[in-house]
Amino acid sequence: MAALAILRVEKLKSFGNVGGSSKHTARLQDTPNADTTKKNIRLIGMEDGTPLEELVKTKIASTTKHKPRKDAVLCSEIFLSASPEYFRPHDPSKAGEWDDKRMADFATASYFWLKTNYGDKCVRAELHLDEATPHIHAYVVPINDKTKQLSHKEMFGGDGRAASIKLSKLQDSYAEALAPLGIERGVKGSKATHTKVKEYYQAVNSEPLTAVITNNQLAPTPFESARTYIARIQQHDDFQAINHQLADRAFMAQRLSRAEQRARDSEKERQRLEKRVQLLESTSQLRDLPLEDVAWELGLNHDHERWRGHGHIINIDGSKFYDFSPEQHKGGGGAIDLVMHVNSCNFREAITWLHDRFGEAGAERAAIAHARNATSEIIQSEPRPQFRLPVEDKAKWQLVSDYLTQKRGIEENLVQALHERGLVYADDQQNAVFVMRNLGDLPHAQGAFLRGTRGENNSFKGYEKGTKRREGWFYFHLGGQPTDPPEKVVLCKSPIDAMSIAMLEYQVRGNAPPTRTLYMAVDSPNSLPVEQLRHIPNVQVAFERDDAGDTAARAVKELLPQSKRLKCKAGDWNQQLLDYGRQLRQQQRRQSRREEDLSL
Repeated sequence: MAALAILRVEKLKSFGNVGGSSKHTARLQDTPNADTTKKNIRLIGMEDGTPLEELVKTKIASTTKHKPRKDAVLCSEIFLSASPEYFRPHDPSKAGEWDDKRMADFATASYFWLKTNYGDKCVRAELHLDEATPHIHAYVVPINDKTKQLSHKEMFGGDGRAASIKLSKLQDSYAEALAPLGIERGVKGSKATHTKVKEYYQAVNSEPLTAVITNNQLAPTPFESARTYIARIQQHDDFQAINHQLADRAFMAQRLSRAEQRARDSEKERQRLEKRVQLLESTSQLRDLPLEDVAWELGLNHDHERWRGHGHIINIDGSKFYDFSPEQHKGGGGAIDLVMHVNSCNFREAITWLHDRFGEAGAERAAIAHARNATSEIIQSEPRPQFRLPVEDKAKWQLVSDYLTQKRGIEENLVQALHERGLVYADDQQNAVFVMRNLGDLPHAQGAFLRGTRGENNSFKGYEKGTKRREGWFYFHLGGQPTDPPEKVVLCKSPIDAMSIAMLEYQVRGNAPPTRTLYMAVDSPNSLPVEQLRHIPNVQVAFERDDAGDTAARAVKELLPQSKRLKCKAGDWNQQLLDYGRQLRQQQRRQSRREEDLSL
């Protein structure tokens, strides 16, 4: 059976309700079903002991303009999970067990769905792993962005039909987020009962029920042999009835399974067709108004393949037109151009005229088409902007090199090798310029990252103007043969971190990596070259060890499932390199003293 996405929403109308729910989800009270040997995970929110009620009060006070109504929903609790078939596909009945990777993928996808849909309105989310099936309790303060008031109704729907529609769309959205994991949406519009969060929560944690049939007539009699007993019950009417019931039950279960599969297939087809209709609708909205309709509204008459009137003789060919009138002899494209040409008006007046004749939707269609045509024309005629590296100042290089080797603790051999390859140099402001190149057989500069080195506390860093952050990265290779494809990639936040972790691995190992290794600076998952890294088997994500680094690492994990998190022990990788170098020097001094003592 296919695994299904599960989403439920519960209203919390008082701070007492909020606190009561929090006591359970944060395990502040005894929970009989919970396995105390397993630890739950807080996906959203700090582990600082702040009560959930305070988080909700603070969010309401800092965001809303008016005091909440007495009947307002203060917080909305969202329950997220998937059916057991996803977490333990080999045996869904084994409560309390799951596949670790599947659980992590579910948690990551759910986290990003919550962040995408609710942002900082989601003040807390708990991943429960101490019960039968992994699930998430998320708390959202339902603030209307337009009115700045609490409105559970606006966000999730109130009662009746409107609530059903909004909940259905919400379930569509969540199922779409889990679809890459093989989790499907339940049948849309199904008559199946949707229980409340509390009731569902009790159901998923209950033990399977076993039907027990007690019938004294089917019990063995004293001193009755097994053969006699079997022969007797096989002839008994109750035994025959049970056989028939079991056969009927198996038959009905089989029919139900087939019906459920047909319903899921139908739902998939419905969703596919719904997306197709939405695409067609959006495409039609982007299409320009038919020029024949515009010409008719302009008062022109169609005569002998031409539109005539007001001194014009216009031929229309699709989205293009040409005026053959002796006084004109000019053409154009699109509804706005045609109106401007016939009415001798400007752009704004043409838009107003189209709104009067075709309504707001028609005027928007014409404006969008006009903008698309203008954009296409500009793209085709204007040269693509070329990035230019900052001018090198060779006189400043020694100062930049000293900064990297002495203050940052990076070996001079690595700094000089990267400099000779043109990957790092100095500009006239004594900035270290780290060249960002595209990946491929012919890499060339697409940008540059600058790091200030002048003065004691220079904190300047940033990108050179014109840098294409999605097309270029600072990177270098170590180990293996130059012609070998990389078997390992280490992703870091900055060029100095990339150089630092390369030096750390070299110092710990005492040699270059045994296989070709790519060290790359990627400051955001948005600029990650996914296609080029997809086939590299070993991807290590060495982002900073704070919440932002963890969030970015989860995003990389979603894009590159083979990636693994690598955390530094210090504040960043450069600090860890400096600490390790200090430890090595201390060891060398102690060794020197021991040798001196022995020589005496």
